[in-house]
Amino acid sequence: MAAAHTPQESMGAAAEAACRALGGSFAAISMWERERGRLRVLVNVGELMAGEERLPEDESYPVHDFPEIAEFVHEHWAAGGEPHAWVETAEGVGTGTGTGVGSAPLSGSWGRVAALRRRGRGSCVVAPIVLHGRAWGELYVARPAGRPVFDRDDADFATVLASVTAAGLAQTERLEEARRLAFTDPLTGLGNRRAVDIRLDEALEAYHADGTVVSLVVCDLNGLKRVNDTLGHAVGDRLLERFGSLLSICGAMLPGALVARLGGDEFCLLGVGPPADEVVRVADELCRRAAELELGEGVACGIASTGDPIGPVPSARRLFRLADAAQYRAKAARSQKPVVAGRDGGAEDAVIRLADTSPAHPPERRRFRGRR
Repeated sequence: MAAAHTPQESMGAAAEAACRALGGSFAAISMWERERGRLRVLVNVGELMAGEERLPEDESYPVHDFPEIAEFVHEHWAAGGEPHAWVETAEGVGTGTGTGVGSAPLSGSWGRVAALRRRGRGSCVVAPIVLHGRAWGELYVARPAGRPVFDRDDADFATVLASVTAAGLAQTERLEEARRLAFTDPLTGLGNRRAVDIRLDEALEAYHADGTVVSLVVCDLNGLKRVNDTLGHAVGDRLLERFGSLLSICGAMLPGALVARLGGDEFCLLGVGPPADEVVRVADELCRRAAELELGEGVACGIASTGDPIGPVPSARRLFRLADAAQYRAKAARSQKPVVAGRDGGAEDAVIRLADTSPAHPPERRRFRGRR
């Protein structure tokens, strides 16, 4: 990788080297964009099939179709293991390298199995690429149908190759560090408040121009203080990271959505385009999954969407106030489902009245955001 001059060349060289070393016919390197909830393909090499380009402009896949990059890997790290590669086949039988005593094989990911069959490939080995202690993306190497499938030794070797790739990427990533930090929450890898502000301003311009539906989901993670006080802040940070991964997976169900951590125990999801009912469905799924987390006490979600009868939305501040008020109502009622502004009486909706009153709320609740 030392001879490459750009990040794209570096990744292309790494993918080609891995493809040769593992006896594959095709290899790719993808990045997990947490704030978008997707795996974005950065480079494809080898025998390319229809729809595959060496440097694709926008080839990406919702991370919920490949949850192992977020869920399987996370759970093994949390248990004290190390990231390891695994094998998938077109028959849907996977083999992991294991992360400890008694490790079981992975069952096939339907997304990967379908992709193998669709492109005439028989097996693939997938190795997480880890930067700064977090899953950055993956190295993927495939063989065609009829060739011997990858085995456990191949998966072990792929794990090593992914580590070498990560070392090279760490050097090229420094060039992008300032930009990334400006728009990324350092703990969870999601977008930050600045990223939300910019995207929301752009979205509302589209709303005012052509009626594009803009929906904002504000989430308050319940129980973080109790976890910090009883188990320590390191465990609390793990809860924040775990919920951030969950939010990324759910956000991927809405094309083009942005997920972010606003600060502390507050997160948000910004949907641009999908109908309000679809956003509510995803938020309901988020609440259900958050309630199943081992730590914490679920999440309080409030939703404000221009697709609902919420009145004029002249600015981002107005939409934030409405989503904030809905989230406050959800938290106060200990609701296990999202509260949606405007769905209980239109202009007389209790959430809208709360958002429109002076900010004299209970002392434990911070004031509504006052930007602009």
